[in-house]
Amino acid sequence: MREFSEIYAIASDRHGGVDALEAGLTPALSAADLARIPADRWLATMTRCIFQAGFNWKVIDTKWDGFEAAFHGFDVGRCAMMDDDWLDTLIADRRIVRNGLKIRAVRDNAVFLNSMRDRGGPGVVLGAWPATDFIGLLALLKSDGARLGAMSGQYAMRFMGRDAFILSRDVTARLIAEGVIDKPAGSKSAMRAVQDAFNTWMEQSGRGLSEISRVLAMSV
Repeated sequence: MREFSEIYAIASDRHGGVDALEAGLTPALSAADLARIPADRWLATMTRCIFQAGFNWKVIDTKWDGFEAAFHGFDVGRCAMMDDDWLDTLIADRRIVRNGLKIRAVRDNAVFLNSMRDRGGPGVVLGAWPATDFIGLLALLKSDGARLGAMSGQYAMRFMGRDAFILSRDVTARLIAEGVIDKPAGSKSAMRAVQDAFNTWMEQSGRGLSEISRVLAMSV
């Protein structure tokens, strides 16, 4: 496995130099900033990522105002209490993508986020989760959340601004090239190997998961 500085140099050479590479890197928000984000925005972002999965992202973007209206601004308490009548109304609502399983996931994720209220809310619980155990956070999203496994959970955390890696095709290609994994990570042991590699690169560079992930992607 190469030192991070070597991978950074590859990415820099391929993308017009250090200044151009740095322009494409966005540091994650601090734990304090994440703690101030209200629960409805966490639910909204999770919902957007779930509906975008396997679908045309532009369609979701175009309809997003309709989603906000249909789910009442993603009020967590209200969405957690979604009854069958409201569910039936949403399934027939042309303002949104009418996928019953994904609509139910909004309710289930509202319950999930509501369960964090006594611990300070999702901004505290999810935002302060240590980057050195990001795979533990992904496991929590998969087990306790709804439809937040695989890429949906990774994108949701990145879009919220917390430190996160995304195992995109290019990042996976770099991880394979570095001998970290031999195929797309799916098993617990493979995810542990990925986390260990990122932890090493964080120590070497002083950068977070988000920036390292982006550099890896740009090195391919």
